[in-house]
Amino acid sequence: MESETIAAISTPIGEGAIAIVRLSGVDALDIAQKIFQGKNLLEVTSHTIHYGKIVDPSTNELVEEVMVTVMRAPRTFTREDVVEINCHGGLASVNRLLELVLVNGARLAEPGEFTKRAFLNGRIDLSQAEAVMDLIRAKTDKAMGVALKQMDGRLSKLIQQLRQTLIETVAHVEVNIDYPEYDDVEEMTNALLIEKSQVVFQEIDRLLQMAKQGKILREGLATAIIGRPNVGKSSLLNALVHENKAIVTDIPGTTRDVIEEYVNVRGVPLRLVDTAGIRDTEDIVEKIGVERSRQVLKESDLILLVLNYGEEISEEDKKLLKAVEDLEVIVIVNKTDLKQRIDLNQLHELAPEHTIITTALIEDKGIDELELAIADTFFEGEIDAGDLTYISNVRHIQLLKQAKQALTDAIDAIEAGMPIDLVQIDVTRTWQLLGEIVGDTVHESLIDQLFSQFCLGK
Repeated sequence: MESETIAAISTPIGEGAIAIVRLSGVDALDIAQKIFQGKNLLEVTSHTIHYGKIVDPSTNELVEEVMVTVMRAPRTFTREDVVEINCHGGLASVNRLLELVLVNGARLAEPGEFTKRAFLNGRIDLSQAEAVMDLIRAKTDKAMGVALKQMDGRLSKLIQQLRQTLIETVAHVEVNIDYPEYDDVEEMTNALLIEKSQVVFQEIDRLLQMAKQGKILREGLATAIIGRPNVGKSSLLNALVHENKAIVTDIPGTTRDVIEEYVNVRGVPLRLVDTAGIRDTEDIVEKIGVERSRQVLKESDLILLVLNYGEEISEEDKKLLKAVEDLEVIVIVNKTDLKQRIDLNQLHELAPEHTIITTALIEDKGIDELELAIADTFFEGEIDAGDLTYISNVRHIQLLKQAKQALTDAIDAIEAGMPIDLVQIDVTRTWQLLGEIVGDTVHESLIDQLFSQFCLGK
């Protein structure tokens, strides 16, 4: 129940300098005061922090030495009374403290319940709540910037403006339907309805055009590194990550599994996958890795196909080029420190649509050119996280697509001469779909599902 006071550990589990147990609810101060020796927390000024000790009231046993922050409603994240107890980091210490808080009246919070209360109490809307998790999961500064803008309400304000335009349009329609005899009521002509619908349609379309880039910033660009064995795939992974994450040897087939790593390439988060060399093999373990590599290929947003500068283009290389010809591919010709044997003219004929980069990874040559090519491919070289409203959430994207279709249906109906009250149904449907983004028209079951994906303590 909402009146219950909830508590959870709000810092990562494990050893650290400090751990925090957070309480929120009407009894947060009372529960904290029961176990705290120091100043009277019921009398201190809001938004202050106090040194003291945690004592088990049932045994009078000293439990911890802490700093307690007191924040009174409504100037808190949840708009409820909030207490944060800072103790020494460590599993035993923080778990003992949480246990004591629960024994003295609090309930263990569900995943995302603090943020859910902030939403239910009107401090943030649903899109801002989802941005909290985006911020936590951000892999780059750019992704963090997009999440911060969404938390600040940039998307919310835009969606509300579009909804306001639609509701005013619907209101004009209803007036004309209900009171057609009044000459002084502005007539909602088909032309005006189309004009208003197209204004909203164009803005939704612009948001959807930015959705691919926003989704990349939020989730990372699924990037597969492929090529014949021993062409330098693992060296490429290490060069991008700047660490020795993969085994690098001269023995073909060394990489027998799929290795994943997140890297920041000029603001673009890449979820790099270093795959086993794709080739025919009798080795059972290696064969499993090869099959997984083929599956990764199908699910990737970007393919980095590595070839050997010191070898002629083989039949295996041609098969790989054929397999990825319809995908987003950057061809990397590695080992330019060796004597050239590859025919670059032939390569351009085999891959006319693909960007081709030459590298000598052993000498750290060509990495800058590769990173620039990746940024150019998906962001035309620049990522503007300051002025643009990026849509990155899959739920938002689907709702916008549905809203766009509803407006398309409305405009088509007008042009087909359908009655104005039938057109109004599609316009109202668009208004409702946009409302689901910010939580104005969303079902309670969806709210529960969304917040269940949050981490405990947030």
